[in-house]
Amino acid sequence: EQGESSRLRARLLELNRDAARFYYELLHDKRGEACAEYLNQRRITRRTAVNFGLGASADEWDGLLTAMARKGYSKAELLAAGLVVQGKGGSVYDKFRKRLIFPVIDVRGDVVAFGGRIVDKNDPGAKYMNSPETIIYSKRRVLYGLNLAKKSKRENIILVEGNIDVVMLHQAGFDNACASMGTALTTEQIRLLSRYTKELILCYDNDNAGRIATQKALELLNDTDFSVRVLELPNRIVDGQPVKQDADDFIKYQGRDAFEKLLSGSANGMEFTLSQVADKYDLKEDKDRIAYAAEIAETLARLGDPVEREVYTTRAAEAAGLPEAMRMEVERARKRSYAKEKKQQERREMNPVSDRQPIERGMRYANMRSAMAEEGVLRLLCTDDSVFGDAPPLREEEFSSPLLGRLFARLWQQRQESGRISLPLLAESFTPDEVSHLSTIVQKPESLKNAPQALRDYIRIIQEEYQKHSGAGLDPLAAATEKYKAQLGHGGKQHG
Repeated sequence: EQGESSRLRARLLELNRDAARFYYELLHDKRGEACAEYLNQRRITRRTAVNFGLGASADEWDGLLTAMARKGYSKAELLAAGLVVQGKGGSVYDKFRKRLIFPVIDVRGDVVAFGGRIVDKNDPGAKYMNSPETIIYSKRRVLYGLNLAKKSKRENIILVEGNIDVVMLHQAGFDNACASMGTALTTEQIRLLSRYTKELILCYDNDNAGRIATQKALELLNDTDFSVRVLELPNRIVDGQPVKQDADDFIKYQGRDAFEKLLSGSANGMEFTLSQVADKYDLKEDKDRIAYAAEIAETLARLGDPVEREVYTTRAAEAAGLPEAMRMEVERARKRSYAKEKKQQERREMNPVSDRQPIERGMRYANMRSAMAEEGVLRLLCTDDSVFGDAPPLREEEFSSPLLGRLFARLWQQRQESGRISLPLLAESFTPDEVSHLSTIVQKPESLKNAPQALRDYIRIIQEEYQKHSGAGLDPLAAATEKYKAQLGHGGKQHG
């Protein structure tokens, strides 16, 4: 039998597909006129809109909510999918209203999330709005448009910033474009891209934020097998003044042939970095040449290939007029980098559980030994609650992680009230990030063959850690000693 988590995933994917259909139909309906007009203004053809499954959300609070309720979806499921939002009074309403809708489709063809863009320039709302993290959607693991870009005949993939850029590039014949979901490029997205190409072209906006995003992406791609190029979009001149532009603007004003030309002449990643850093300094001034050498050496030191490092060190040395000094600076930076990496590796070896921490800082565990056992208890409760008796085996305060304790208490309450565990119902009491974290815990491997023994072990560890850190079950003197030790362990000093 499928676990509760698998059933919920399948149900939410079904709900998202029906929601995408609802939004799509609305775009071709009277209530979607404003969005249809916006597509005309942006010169997005009907064929392109159909290709991307674009839709519209109407100027109403419960259009989607009502339509999905008619199809048998519960309020809890709509909350779990991030399609509705809960107000202060407990009432729920549609998350996306008066917006052009972009369904986010993963490489398997499943609708996992949505993006919404305002179409009325006088609308005071945020320009873009995206689905929250859910148990079927993690923005770190998805690229908008990759489901289409992976089929392209072109050998590379173009990475741009926004959904509209992707849509416009595909319409212009550049069907190899995709975008990261309102976030900087991540290692998970790079891993996904490596399945489809060995060459990436970064084409972010030519403003300051775009340059920073490009630099971060280059650093992340430095130790990968990708060949990386950067396509720098020139400014457009309007009334004698330079105006920054994105890929959509460039194609609109300069045309697809000009973009193709730009594409074939795009600089490789290292050339882009050299010119970006050099632009910050006046290389005729000695102090600027020294500062340039110090900054660029850090970047050159990270190049793993010695031939590549030598080529670009020579180029940087020529730019600064420092042939010998530049080589020495790069060598020093390499030694510093190596020493730092070695120290970090030693720290990781001494603390092997650090990589098991939740990504969200607010959910970090203070006691890893207890937290790993607490995760185990939650996993068993969600996947095979037959190993639990009628009384809760732990109290909420015995959990070292307040979040895991609250999750346990709520799930146990569900079990008592309805005889079953339902993850969608948690959306009423927990944030999407918290529900997503529980989903990650449930999906970790757990052998159910020895579940009763595993549960006993988990409970023993949690209670041992609880007694150790709370002084429960100790006589007053021992408790005071434990407390004193704990204070010393947290940086407290003894003063004589």
